Amino acid sequence: MRCPDGLWLHPHQSAAAWLGINIFLFTYYFLFFDRDERYFYTRAILGSALAWARASAKCLNFNSMLILLPVCRNLLSFLRGTCLCCRRTLRKQLDHNLTFHKLVAYTLALFTAVHTIAHLFNLERYNHSQQATDRSLPAVLSKMHLQGSDKWLNPIHSNQTVSTVEYVAFTTIPGLTGVIITLALILMVTSSTEFIRRNYFEVFWYTHHLFLIYFAGLVIHGIAGLVRGQTEESMEKVHPHRCAQYLTQKEEDCSHDCCKHPEFGSIPAEVGQRRDGGVLSPVPAPQVVMHPARVLELQMQKKGFCMEVGQYIFVNCPAISLLEWHPFTLTSAPEEDFFSIHIRAAGDWTERLIDTFQQNPEMPRIEVDGPFGTASEDVFQYEVAMLVGAGIGVTPFASILKSIWYKFQQADQTLKTKKIYFYWLCRDTGAFAWFNDLLASLEQKMAESGKADFLTYRLFLTGWDTSIANNVALRFDTPTDTVTGLRHKTIFGRPMWNSEFAAVAAAHPRSVVGVFLCGPGALAKSLQKFCHQHSSLDPRKVKFYFNKENF
Repeated sequence: MRCPDGLWLHPHQSAAAWLGINIFLFTYYFLFFDRDERYFYTRAILGSALAWARASAKCLNFNSMLILLPVCRNLLSFLRGTCLCCRRTLRKQLDHNLTFHKLVAYTLALFTAVHTIAHLFNLERYNHSQQATDRSLPAVLSKMHLQGSDKWLNPIHSNQTVSTVEYVAFTTIPGLTGVIITLALILMVTSSTEFIRRNYFEVFWYTHHLFLIYFAGLVIHGIAGLVRGQTEESMEKVHPHRCAQYLTQKEEDCSHDCCKHPEFGSIPAEVGQRRDGGVLSPVPAPQVVMHPARVLELQMQKKGFCMEVGQYIFVNCPAISLLEWHPFTLTSAPEEDFFSIHIRAAGDWTERLIDTFQQNPEMPRIEVDGPFGTASEDVFQYEVAMLVGAGIGVTPFASILKSIWYKFQQADQTLKTKKIYFYWLCRDTGAFAWFNDLLASLEQKMAESGKADFLTYRLFLTGWDTSIANNVALRFDTPTDTVTGLRHKTIFGRPMWNSEFAAVAAAHPRSVVGVFLCGPGALAKSLQKFCHQHSSLDPRKVKFYFNKENF
């Protein structure tokens, strides 16, 4: 089953729905705590800061419930693999999981600021009311702890200087946990900036595990119930609209029904959370292949490991670090009896890993978490596919192209895809080397199968020196490419994407084209723009769907 393409929610519409829920929650609970009669006496002390604190708390709980869902890799893989209705449209929503995760994180930071500032006002007003010596309603309410343990409303029970705002903030359970989870959130958000992630990944990785402290603190944050409201039973006996004036004007021999003191109870705390449990498994000693340009290939035995094209795994090497896990796309095909990854030296951890495998006579132990789904799984759902890889970003497409090779070997008649355009952008010639054999095999197999036109690939060398250019010029008329040895010539420079999209649209005027990218954000924005630009408004004509790998 499959839903019409026009019925799915655009990512902006999904974000609008999420934003609408936040606005509704904040507005509803703000008005509730600002008007509900159970909090009449609480508002007498705190004013509107009560509504600001509680409304932001409800939004914090809602977003804390959501923050982990976009990074629950097992859940996302399950949804990708089991949802048959609206398969393409639902998966396109899942492709924006990290964007949504960041959006929710920034929203948490905003509501945390509102919640914290509101409670600072609340503590100051609690303290001011406790220090007051007049017969005002806030002052009388603040002295009610003397009447019994269940009748207090102001959590500050002393007018001594020791009961300052700072004392309450750092010695009570809500205050101390609030400080801890706020600091944890600040560290997680600030260490998640792109600069930190790219240059100090370990800082980002370790700091992000403060989410354990964040959720632990969130669970117990509201246990003490410092902010209270009038109980239902007390409301029936001494309603505030009828009896509030007797609290400030009551005489000792008062005989009215309102002479009884109101009783107060805690506001219940609500917390939602979700944890993801991945499958962690050690793998036997892998086969190691060292490719040019410092690219390490690890081939590992499957032993019950089930995968699809384009999926990725998290890898840990205890010999380097017990806690660090790094994502790598699988480069093997599901049809192979092993699974493999290619690792390029691009940081401290990858450098140490490559050196460990090169220098150690005994193979270090490797642990694997996954596999997990990505947008590339959808490639065979399209009649036409455009695959764009930048540098090591070619890895998911290695898995796809290998799988195609096996499908041709087995004469698979169920293959929906009729045409693939493959674009690979590299800065140096060494990066081409480890992929040449696969492309050469594909060329030969498709020619033998009479489907030489199935795959069109273009290799772009974005950085070169004079010697390479001169060598290419001298051998321009040779049947194979000087750089790669393949039939298709290497193109020097960057692709003219407008021309590429126009050519694909002209060649497939009535097709649905899937555009898949594993590469930098700037290239993603460019390709997404051309997808919209070259898609026809007429549903009977060509339409481009953009898909980007996210880790």
